[in-house]
Amino acid sequence: MSIRFDDRVAIVTGAGGGLGRAYALGLARRGAKVVVNDLGGARDGTGRSDAAAKVVAEIREAGGEAMANGGSVTDFDQMEQMVAAAKEKWGGVHILINNAGVLRDKSFAKMDPEDFRFVVDVHLNGSANVTKAVWETMREQNYGRILMTASSTGLFGNFGQANYGAAKLGLAGLARTLHLEGAKYGIRVNTLAPVAGTRMTEDIFPEAAFDLFTPESVAPAALYLVSEDAPGNAIVGAGAGVFQTAYVTLTPGVRLQGEELGPEGVAAHWAEIADRRGEIVPQSGGEQAQTIFAKLQNI
Repeated sequence: MSIRFDDRVAIVTGAGGGLGRAYALGLARRGAKVVVNDLGGARDGTGRSDAAAKVVAEIREAGGEAMANGGSVTDFDQMEQMVAAAKEKWGGVHILINNAGVLRDKSFAKMDPEDFRFVVDVHLNGSANVTKAVWETMREQNYGRILMTASSTGLFGNFGQANYGAAKLGLAGLARTLHLEGAKYGIRVNTLAPVAGTRMTEDIFPEAAFDLFTPESVAPAALYLVSEDAPGNAIVGAGAGVFQTAYVTLTPGVRLQGEELGPEGVAAHWAEIADRRGEIVPQSGGEQAQTIFAKLQNI
């Protein structure tokens, strides 16, 4: 089975380098027309460059079709204009990979509130802006593939990245809700947690590891998750050619009543409450309430 994107229009944000560039080139090689979005800023979000135009030139030199866009994902009007330009040129937008991001790492004690707000704004609000800009088009087409970029920091935590972690776990939650809202319109939404050696991580990775964790070793997961036969509601980890899935689970739990219904009762039953035997992977938030109702009916 060959995965192709002929007659599909894709937007990739943060595509001027690293992972985004690998995604854009991969989509174009497989037939997609690609909007390469990148503000061209530094890792902390400052400044501008012509990074997007350089990737577009690469795509065109290889015989593909692409256009550059230098809009900021934090500006909803600019994202609407980007989508309108893609529709005017190519007739629609079928794929969105939300990849744009910045880093402003510090321990929470030393982090300026503006650095917290800015990182959340770019990653979480920025992804929401671009997704909102394509949402009605995808609903009208009865087809869409959207990929959010989370992180192991968001899923599991990482010292010095409170802002980044908050944004990235927020993106996983956004994806799960949009999966439910978009399903009847043929829109599938997934989340990717990549581990790659890029400009964002070049001073974090050891040199030997940096060479193994190439953007190209992550791209296969991204392209599969925006393909026609993609799953929905998945959280996928990818790095150095290793692919994983992550899950949010819920234990069966314990019902406390009477004198036990207090913090002392929670403490006394903590081992049973946290026992993972019989845990489930809820497909929506409503399933938590359903499991509670089931407990009430069984007593």
